[in-house]
Amino acid sequence: MSSSLRLLLSVTAALMILGCTGADKGGVRAEIKTTEGDIIIRLSDLTPIHRDNFIKLAEGGFYDGVSFHRVIKDFMIQTGDGSTKPDTTANPPDYTIPAEINDSLFHRRGAVAAARMGDDVNPERHSSGTQFYIVQGKVYNDEELAKTEQRIDLNRRQYLYNQALKELRASAGKDSVPMTEDEIQQNAIVRVYDATEASGPYTTPANRRSEYATVGGTPFLDGAYTVFGEVLEGMDVVDAIANTATDIKDKPVKDIRILKVRIIR
Repeated sequence: MSSSLRLLLSVTAALMILGCTGADKGGVRAEIKTTEGDIIIRLSDLTPIHRDNFIKLAEGGFYDGVSFHRVIKDFMIQTGDGSTKPDTTANPPDYTIPAEINDSLFHRRGAVAAARMGDDVNPERHSSGTQFYIVQGKVYNDEELAKTEQRIDLNRRQYLYNQALKELRASAGKDSVPMTEDEIQQNAIVRVYDATEASGPYTTPANRRSEYATVGGTPFLDGAYTVFGEVLEGMDVVDAIANTATDIKDKPVKDIRILKVRIIR
């Protein structure tokens, strides 16, 4: 065999190996040991604040013993509330961190994202410092995706309107001739129109549409919550938790907890 052919085969083999395993080797991983089994997640380098915050909490033992306190079938499983630990005397209170919403990271099945308070009390969409959820989701057909797009578009316009109101009210108090509340609201409407006229209604990007139509997820959360990781192994455990019986407050009837989170570097 010629040296040039051997070189070509070596390069080809290397590329095949990288193609198969390169994605799995990137980023910091975390092993979430639960009462139902183990889940391996990868933390995204595109969200460094959330990544480093999760690592700090995991290595400090914060997640040891917290329960999955909110579970909704075909939607998600949520955990990270320190008050659900057996001994809450030494648990720090929940706090918030800045949003890191990135268009590259969306709510596909297995996405790991930060919980947060609603826009009405949290217009900056700051994330909970401790609580997170893992998407179980469901597969969406074209009609369902169209309805989801309308929902996202409405939420986007409402968010922009609230932001405009906040800015206009703040500046109105500093003006020599302040605007009335009616004028503020009218100006906010104009701002939303100007901001959305060029882009038009929200449409799901092609790659996401394909993912939601085949693998599934929760597309209506896109652009509103920070996705900061993804499940690599253990979606069967996520499904088992998501499919468990719950009470009227979406809390599992059976106590399901995180035993330990181990960071894998």
